[in-house]
Amino acid sequence: MSASGAEPTAGGERGKLPQMSSAEYKPVPYRPERVGHEDSIARGRAFFDSMDGRRSVRFFSDDPVPREVIELAIKTASTAPSGAHRQPWTFVVISDPEVKKQIRIAAEDEERKSYEGGRMPADWIEALAPLGTDWRKSYLETVPYIVVQFEQITGFDDEGAPQKNYYVRESNGIASGLFIAALHQMGLSTLTHTPSPMGFLSKILGRPKNERPFVLYPIGYATADATVPDIARKPLERVSVWDPKPSKD
Repeated sequence: MSASGAEPTAGGERGKLPQMSSAEYKPVPYRPERVGHEDSIARGRAFFDSMDGRRSVRFFSDDPVPREVIELAIKTASTAPSGAHRQPWTFVVISDPEVKKQIRIAAEDEERKSYEGGRMPADWIEALAPLGTDWRKSYLETVPYIVVQFEQITGFDDEGAPQKNYYVRESNGIASGLFIAALHQMGLSTLTHTPSPMGFLSKILGRPKNERPFVLYPIGYATADATVPDIARKPLERVSVWDPKPSKD
């Protein structure tokens, strides 16, 4: 995962690929299904239609969610590509009401300081105003599950020795997208909550120093009377560029 095409070496230098153990990464056959153009487009349209209906939700039911749903979403997230295949993420699942309460209290405290205590600049608050968000996060106690995704700044090899991870933030971003998509495909709702700072999550959840909170996801079913802001997504022509001309500068 490198713009230059060259992965960093074990020492963090660029320009030369690290030596890989053929025993560790023995090539195996890969034969992905190849479908016709019409079927390919039909599948793409169906997936887009499904994901286009996905919205961030703030009105959750306390109806129970099967544990396997969360497990499948985490397994799906873990199919994401990652720098040097380090898979630098940890998904921490919380269902205990007392821990959820602690998270809500701490998250609201940080969010109150952001919204009302001067942390957030005026233009940021103005940008959020049409969405109707504020520091109150009561749904953190309502949802059956909270999942916190941690990014592993460093990892450990099979012998427990420290091991450098690469492209940690990019890898976690891809895994996050797959996690959200998996939840939506299984009929669950969530939102990406990133209170700033998020260090309280490490403390409450007892996470090691090599991990850093990335995203907090409240997960459950939307209430029957849930509402979301009436927003529109940018059209294709505003988010894509085809065959750009090279710059002459």
